Parts: sequence; C-alpha cells; structure tokens
Amino acid sequence: MTAVGDTGRPNQRSRTRKDLLRAAARLMKQGRTPSLEEVATEALVSRATVYRYFPSVEALLVEASFDLSVPDADSLFEGDTSADPVARLQRVDTALHEMILANEAPLRMMLVHTLQRGLRGEDDEGLPRRQNRRAPLIEAALKPAAKQFKPAALDTLRKALALVIGTEAMVVFKDVLQLDDAEARKVKRWAIRALVEAAKKQAARD
Repeated sequence: MTAVGDTGRPNQRSRTRKDLLRAAARLMKQGRTPSLEEVATEALVSRATVYRYFPSVEALLVEASFDLSVPDADSLFEGDTSADPVARLQRVDTALHEMILANEAPLRMMLVHTLQRGLRGEDDEGLPRRQNRRAPLIEAALKPAAKQFKPAALDTLRKALALVIGTEAMVVFKDVLQLDDAEARKVKRWAIRALVEAAKKQAARD
C-alpha cells in the first residue's frame, strides 16, 4: 500500500481524509470497532497515512461515527429550484443543526481532539485538521444567486456564514449564551438574513 495524499494539493488531502472517514464508517456499520490497521487496509492507504491525518484511532472513529450523517449538496437541494439565498442557507442550517443535535457528544469530542493538536503545536505539514463539511453546502446554497453579489462580497459572505452555521455556533449558543434550542434557531435565522442583506447592500453601493 502507498501513502496517498501526504504531499498532494489541498483538495487531494481533503479527499484522502474523507476517504479515511468513509472507510472507518463502513467498518463500524458492520458492528465492530475497527483498528487503525483495518481502516488503513479498507481505505487502501498505509498506516502512516492514517496517523498523518488523525492523532489516534479514537479520534478517527469519533469523527467517523457522525460523518455520514452530514447530507451532501446534491441530496439536500434535490428538486429545489429556488434561487432565494436566505431560504437555501436556512435549509443548510436546519440540516446541520439537526445533525449536530443528534451527534453532540462525538462532535464535542472531535473539537477536543482538534484543540489538543493545536495546544501541542503539532506540525501538520499542511494537512487539514478538520473536514470542511459546511463550506460546500454554503457554496451550493449561494450558487443560484451568485450574480446578486460582487465577487468580493460573495467571498466574505461565505466566510461569515461559516461562523454562524456549524458546531462552534452550537457551543456558543448552549455553553456561552445558554440559549434553548428554539432561541438558538431564531438567532441563526436572523444572522443568516442579516449577512445576506449586508452582502447585497455592498453590491448596490459598488
């Protein structure tokens, strides 16, 4: 076996990391807890490659346990012909919000593993520490309305939305602000609409 994606471009590294998560998930669906060697064999990579992407088999299995719960853009927007960016973004947020509620414990554990790697100052050689799940969904949500924004405003909007949609926002709402679920959803809907409107106003000014 060869170590795939160790020195490749960022997109290839993200795909390799995703392949490892999918391989682990397939093995876990068989009703067992796979070893690191078994995951490497299933993913057709070397043991060393797995360790480059995940600090331990525990970290890999924690993330794999919920990874397949995240919808892909094609399935999320299947049959949706709307070009309304707010409505489409709220669909993304609802889907991820429900996934987070169903997988809160492993998601928090994933955050712990990520923070620990940062505290140890590990040299990741450009390898992704996290799987970027929200950005492709945000991108797909905004795609039909892309011409409504200036390119720079659209880029800023994508990045700002990533702060509102996802696990970290859940931690802020529950741990910092101590909001209940209904209030958290309401605040996120407001923030999504406000960010979209701000990006549109920037296009109008320019």
